[in-house]
Amino acid sequence: MHGAAPELAVATLADGRRLAVRTLTPDEAPRALEIVQRAFAARPRIGARAQAFSDDADGFRRVAASGGAFAATLDGEPVGVTLVTHRDDGSVRIGRVGVLAEHREQGVATFLITVILDLLASRGEAEVHLLARREYPHLRRWWEQHGFTVDGDEGDCHVMRRPLPVSVAVPDADAMRALGQRLAGLFAPGDLVIATGDLGAGKTTLTQGIGAGLGVEGPVISPTFVLARVHRSVTGGPDLVHVDAYRLGSFAELDDLDLDASLPASVTLVEWGAGVAEQLASDRLHIDIRRGLDPTDETRWVFLTPFGTRFDRAALAAAAKENP
Repeated sequence: MHGAAPELAVATLADGRRLAVRTLTPDEAPRALEIVQRAFAARPRIGARAQAFSDDADGFRRVAASGGAFAATLDGEPVGVTLVTHRDDGSVRIGRVGVLAEHREQGVATFLITVILDLLASRGEAEVHLLARREYPHLRRWWEQHGFTVDGDEGDCHVMRRPLPVSVAVPDADAMRALGQRLAGLFAPGDLVIATGDLGAGKTTLTQGIGAGLGVEGPVISPTFVLARVHRSVTGGPDLVHVDAYRLGSFAELDDLDLDASLPASVTLVEWGAGVAEQLASDRLHIDIRRGLDPTDETRWVFLTPFGTRFDRAALAAAAKENP
């Protein structure tokens, strides 16, 4: 689209279409409002009329002028929108998430929200919240799948919150190992770490650094074919249990590895563990490793998200940003 803002992230769908996320300009406010209201109109009508139908283009224009309006595009055409606002109490709220009905079930909303959360994390925001109407439990479940939890009520809605990750740019493999060593200083017996990222993103390289920091036997290599390896401590600290869940489709399959037996006395790191390993512990650290848009750039973005009370966000930030 002529005059459109630069893209924040790009992906290619299975059918070859180009999915991207970018900020919206104030001039695009009427189109953004149309997308949101069409998306909301396609939902089953339950209870009161959605507040989105009372919105106007001027309101969207003000949010866009502050840099808080975002679009998901397919081959350049906007098909989904969300708004991010900073409230008077300092909180950050996501709202008006809408994807046109003909483009649902294609991963558009998930990609849009993932990019927005990463952007907010890179800006140093610690938490984000949103409202999910109680009459639509499937929407609450969708947000729960994306790390949000119910934390009260506001009117006819659940207030849902999600901690945002600490983000750090890692320029090369040596820096990734150094990051792992620093993070290892925060780990204790019983800790669960879930690592995600594309093939070759650096999950095993990070784990090598964690292993070095914990002082365990090596070498630390990907346990793809054996599913799990136990690296014994040589310093009297916790062992490192290194798991590869790439071939596992459910928690039941992971449970067959009997990780519960070793978990209390070890640091357990599960590669490809998102959606599979969360049931092992409510307190855990998620590490997501992403490449940038330039395929020739080795820089990785590492996102550290604490769940529960075990990991202190400030301590993670200090470890992540300390110079090697």
